[in-house]
Amino acid sequence: MNIIVLMKRVPQTAEAEVRVDSSGKNIDREHLTFDTNEFDTYALEEAVLFKEKYGGTITALSVGPPDSQDTLRVALAKGADNAIRVKAEEFGDLDGYKTAQLLYAAMKDIPYDIIFAGTMATDDSYYQVGVVLAGLLGIPHSTLVSRIEAEGGKADIHKEVEGGLQEHLEITLPALIAVQTGINVPRYASLIAIRKAAKKEIQTVGQDGVGGVDLKMNTEVEELYIPPVTKHAEIFEGSPEEVSARMAGVLKEKGLI
Repeated sequence: MNIIVLMKRVPQTAEAEVRVDSSGKNIDREHLTFDTNEFDTYALEEAVLFKEKYGGTITALSVGPPDSQDTLRVALAKGADNAIRVKAEEFGDLDGYKTAQLLYAAMKDIPYDIIFAGTMATDDSYYQVGVVLAGLLGIPHSTLVSRIEAEGGKADIHKEVEGGLQEHLEITLPALIAVQTGINVPRYASLIAIRKAAKKEIQTVGQDGVGGVDLKMNTEVEELYIPPVTKHAEIFEGSPEEVSARMAGVLKEKGLI
């Protein structure tokens, strides 16, 4: 089974102070550390598990700047056979749609049975890339997948839906599967595997490798800002009657009743 896994290197912002840069349309990245997108680590692990069970090869594919090669080398150390970086620095501003177009162009000559991706990227939370790529390829897809098995050219899938429910469906391969965190337990790369991965070649694709694709964006960031701190809560005190009367008054004042 031939597998492609999509990877992205993202800034780690959970415990960092995030500042908007001078353009007002992006964040200041100079003081941030970067690592593999969390959802993509689960996608990579699922790809490796499939390779171990069904055989075949894994190609790790990323659209990113030069340091994205670090993420691809981690993928090689964990079990990917090949790695490709699309040179994001040659294509200007990117959104989910344009990124999907670049991935589409880069993988047009790669045979595949299944594409694994993370459900979302933690830096922009677009949720778009995997779905758009499946549309460009003309293949079925499923997102928020929490369990998957493959047999006889079909995939048996469980995915999360609203209200804490699970949906069970079957789709025909080739297909794109965007996985949820928790679908597996990502492995660590051994030191020996890391050293071997450091010597492997990473293919790069620039503007000369995406001919025939009309690259364009369909979204534009107008402004990025830190939400202002406002009053979060008001505690009503008094008897039940007094609290109820005050609550009703506030709801009426806000136009909610």
